[in-house]
Amino acid sequence: MLSTNGPTYSEILSLTAPNQVWGIDITYIRMERGFMYLFIIIDWYSRCIIDYELSNSLEKTFVMDCLKRALAIKKPEIMNSDQGSHFTNPDYIKLLEDEKVKISMDGKGQALDNVRTERFFRTLKYDLIYTNEFPNPRVLRSEIKKYMNEYNTYRPHSAINYTCSADLYTRIQRKIA
Repeated sequence: MLSTNGPTYSEILSLTAPNQVWGIDITYIRMERGFMYLFIIIDWYSRCIIDYELSNSLEKTFVMDCLKRALAIKKPEIMNSDQGSHFTNPDYIKLLEDEKVKISMDGKGQALDNVRTERFFRTLKYDLIYTNEFPNPRVLRSEIKKYMNEYNTYRPHSAINYTCSADLYTRIQRKIA
């Protein structure tokens, strides 16, 4: 595991392909009454959302289920997260160690260490969450699903030469294979 006191992988690693570093995090999503939690896995190179999960509680199962689903398909070299309890619990660490994925955790108070993940949350909230009132979890799930599809397949990103993230992710995957 990378020390949380020194530079992070994003500072010392030149990203040249998908699945080098995946960033993960949790944010809350407000609804008309209450809120839900959104967990995402984002490929740092392509900005592609690998997988996500919504939950009405912060129990660790929704994070672990989503992570297992993603790791069954592809594996990153490095998984980057903050030092939240979901990402420091023994089950999470064991899962990544068993899958031979290196663990990188941001330093305390170092929000910019996970900037790609945080930037996605900001974009999602400004594009969808702040401008809508979701009456219930069913409607929120439906709208999040549409947004994730649009974000990955139709939205060009200036940071990746105005390419759609899913295009870049799959195109590079085909070249590597």
